[in-house]
Amino acid sequence: MPRKPRFDITDLPQHVVQRGNNRQPCFRSESDFGIYLDHLRRACETHDCRVHAFVLMTNHVHLLVTQSRLQGLSKMMQSLGRRYVKYFNDIHLRTGTLWEGRYKASLVSNDSHLLACYRYIELNPVRAGIVRHPREYRWSSYQCNSEGLADGLVAEHETYLSLGNDGETRRHRYRELFALDLEPETLAEIRTCANGDLVFGSDQFKDKIERTLSRRSRLGKPGRPKKSGSQRNKIGL
Repeated sequence: MPRKPRFDITDLPQHVVQRGNNRQPCFRSESDFGIYLDHLRRACETHDCRVHAFVLMTNHVHLLVTQSRLQGLSKMMQSLGRRYVKYFNDIHLRTGTLWEGRYKASLVSNDSHLLACYRYIELNPVRAGIVRHPREYRWSSYQCNSEGLADGLVAEHETYLSLGNDGETRRHRYRELFALDLEPETLAEIRTCANGDLVFGSDQFKDKIERTLSRRSRLGKPGRPKKSGSQRNKIGL
C-alpha cells in the first residue's frame, strides 16, 4: 500500500508526533533530552524550520513546526533522526531502529485551532500524571511561551503574537489559556488528525487545503467515493 503523501506546504504549522519503537523509551537520561534538543535546534537552522511548541516525553515527542521551504520539515526530521539515533545507540550500547515507523504530521490552521494544539502539546505531562501543572515539567516549551524563558529554539508564531501588543500581555493571556482543560471533543480531534496525518482546522480551511494540494484533509466515509456530476454524465447516469 503506497504511503500517504506529506503536507508539503510552507508557512503553515504542523503538529508532528514521533513515538519510540514498540513504545520503548527514546530518552533514558537527562542528557538524552538535552542532546535531542541540541540536534533539533541545529536541524531547524539547516532546513529553515521554526519550532513553536514542543514536549519530550519518555517514549514519544510532540513538535509544532512551520517549514519555510518545501520539504524542509521532512529533511529536518531525517537529519534529526540520523544524528539522535546514532547518539542514542552509541551511548546506550544498542543497535537497530529507535522510532516507530515514519513520524506523523497534522497540518494546523493559524487560528484558535493552533492555540488548542499549543495547549495539547504542553499539557501532555499533566494528562500523563507526571506533573500537576505544565510549568513543573522541564522538557517542554511551556516556560518559554508562558514566562519568556529564552531557549534558542522556540520561535513565536503570528497567532501567539496576536495574543497581545507586548510580551508581558501575551504571556499573561497565554497562561490564561491553561486555566481549563481542553474539551474532550477537541482532544479526540487533535489525536485523530495527528495519528491520521489529517488537517486540524475549520471545514473551510480543510476545503482550501484539499483544493490546493489535491489530497484528502479529513476522514472519509467508508465505501467507494461518490462520482462527481461530470463523471456521472460520462457514463449516462
